[in-house]
Amino acid sequence: MRPSRGTTPRRRAWWTVAVAGTAGVAAVLLAPFALGALSTGGAVATGTEAGRAQQRAERLGVPAPDLLLTLPHGGEAADRVVRALRREPDVAAAWSAATTGDPWLRSRDGRTELVGVRLHGTGKDREEAAPKAVAAARSAVPGARVEPSGTAWADRTVDETVQRDLRRAELLAAPALFVILVLAYGSLVSAALPVLVAVLAVGCTLPVLGLLAHAVDVPRPAVNAASAIGLGLAVDYSLFLLARVREETARGADLEAALAAARRSSGRSVLFSAAAITACLAPVLLVPVPLLRALSLAGMVVTLLAALIALTVLPACLLLLGPRARAGDPLARWRRTGTGGASRFWRRTARAVTARPGWAGGLALALLVLLATPFSQVRLGVVDERTLPATAPAAAAAARVRTDFAAPPDRLLTVVVTGPGATAGAPAYAGRLERLAGVTAVRVARTDPARRAAVLLAVSPAAPGTTASRDAVRAVRGTTAPGAVAVGGRAAEVADTADAVVDALPWCLTTLGAGLALLLGAFTRSVVAPLKALAVAAVSLGASLGALVLVFQEGHGRTLLNGFTVTHTLDASTLLFVLLVTLALSVDYEVFLLGRIREEYLRCGDNRTAIVDGIARTGRLMTSAALAVAVSTAAMATSDVALLQLIGVGVALGALVDAVLVRGVLVPAVMSALGPANWWAPSMRVPAARHLTARPEESEG
Repeated sequence: MRPSRGTTPRRRAWWTVAVAGTAGVAAVLLAPFALGALSTGGAVATGTEAGRAQQRAERLGVPAPDLLLTLPHGGEAADRVVRALRREPDVAAAWSAATTGDPWLRSRDGRTELVGVRLHGTGKDREEAAPKAVAAARSAVPGARVEPSGTAWADRTVDETVQRDLRRAELLAAPALFVILVLAYGSLVSAALPVLVAVLAVGCTLPVLGLLAHAVDVPRPAVNAASAIGLGLAVDYSLFLLARVREETARGADLEAALAAARRSSGRSVLFSAAAITACLAPVLLVPVPLLRALSLAGMVVTLLAALIALTVLPACLLLLGPRARAGDPLARWRRTGTGGASRFWRRTARAVTARPGWAGGLALALLVLLATPFSQVRLGVVDERTLPATAPAAAAAARVRTDFAAPPDRLLTVVVTGPGATAGAPAYAGRLERLAGVTAVRVARTDPARRAAVLLAVSPAAPGTTASRDAVRAVRGTTAPGAVAVGGRAAEVADTADAVVDALPWCLTTLGAGLALLLGAFTRSVVAPLKALAVAAVSLGASLGALVLVFQEGHGRTLLNGFTVTHTLDASTLLFVLLVTLALSVDYEVFLLGRIREEYLRCGDNRTAIVDGIARTGRLMTSAALAVAVSTAAMATSDVALLQLIGVGVALGALVDAVLVRGVLVPAVMSALGPANWWAPSMRVPAARHLTARPEESEG
């Protein structure tokens, strides 16, 4: 007996849910293996002069320390620590003032000295080995105070603190986020659906990232990127699809017909949104920074999975739940319009904006430009222990090293000279370097006549990432040398990373703009609408990033955020991550808004009516979605790590500014001023005005 027509969709829905459940269980089982394959760090650009200089110096016997140990000077403490560390399997090299004759390893007052430690393996291996090395050092000198610092120790401390603070932020945000979802979806049951989509999308992204980690470097922060983008898109896609289903059922359509209509309209927007966001993230793969590439990969994977799950699993759940999907609305008796209904507030706002588009758009644009102005003064850096509170042991120990020692390791420039005259000319070259502005001392660390190479160490007291340190790196690289020169060190790494990001940006932005324009052009079938969308997105992003420069680079208002340490730079990878998430949300909102306005325009043929109706039907959805993202990310501002605070404030501010000020005011003002030209295309005939078909909700306005 053939199944009836009515049972076939339900069987397909059960199969869809079963497959999704199986994928979710598999993702949970594979998650530990995937996380174990991910690396750490990756914030420094690859293939740079600084990297080559460090590799050459290490081959010549002058390694850079991954771990620094501060201990009292005198006796045989340093010798015992060095001997103990050299017996450790994870330690590649250990040295002190006595073993190298380096006076810079003793403090100015002669009371303390440094032991440098080079560890084996990748960044992840070094982080895991650092506590073992510290324990071995302390066992070698029982009773002596041994203070660890250095990049490996700082990275480990930052990672541990970030994971702890993220868990706390999630616990703080979860109740508020669920309340927002209940208010937005009008049902306890429906509010759980975007959570399901987000969990499946992010969970299934983990095994994919673990698989990719065997081919490319994928640092752990990629998981945080997937979580942030996945949550935002899951809320957006679920909300817009559900709203359209309820809108169609309110007109009398049955559930299956409503789902079909939602797939044709909102489903098309979901597909174009996912394609546009992928087009925005893909160009970041051109930047030679492993962390940025990993963030881009994670964003693309979770975007495609969120769209797939929203278009398959969500409709299946709605079909199986039926009327129960609306169950549990605690505000049912006070709710004036349901999900999918037109908002009175946004209808009145859209009418006011389109009545005076010049004034409304001008004021919104002026405010956004004012917020964006500080971004012109941005200075890029690389994260270090200063992202921790000044009272954190790792940060405090590193600060004491910078204060007590004349040549802290993170203030050293490693200069490698190779050529026939490198060894003989090294002393004279050191004298020339010492006379440079921004260089306080220089010494010849190693000469190797057999390899015709020399390694010099130059002290530049300016903090890495500052203008003074960049000038010092340029001056050293530009000084006449007795051979080929490569300059490394922390300041050079930061400068080269910033230059790599800046150099790649024109290609990234060009590729991004072209891809986004083509996709939005295909979506709206217009030439003007995509160009307007790109211009508005640039202004919106500039406003968010300008505010971050004002707060996190210059320190204005830092007392409201636990008084973080002001470094006068912004971590390049973190800043680009905030830009990626904000751009993804901006493109997402733009696609849904343009799709709805175009749909209304094709229905009525009147530009202003289409704008008002489109804003009325999407304004509340966008603000609800933006508020959900803002609450979930703003909880990161409670962290003690400035890095997390920047992400939380940046994404929350970007989502709210874009959804409210940009989509609610600037976009309708610009579209109203452009009139029918919004939809112009060379081969398109603008539809003539038709008889307006009244909608049930329009009587509310």
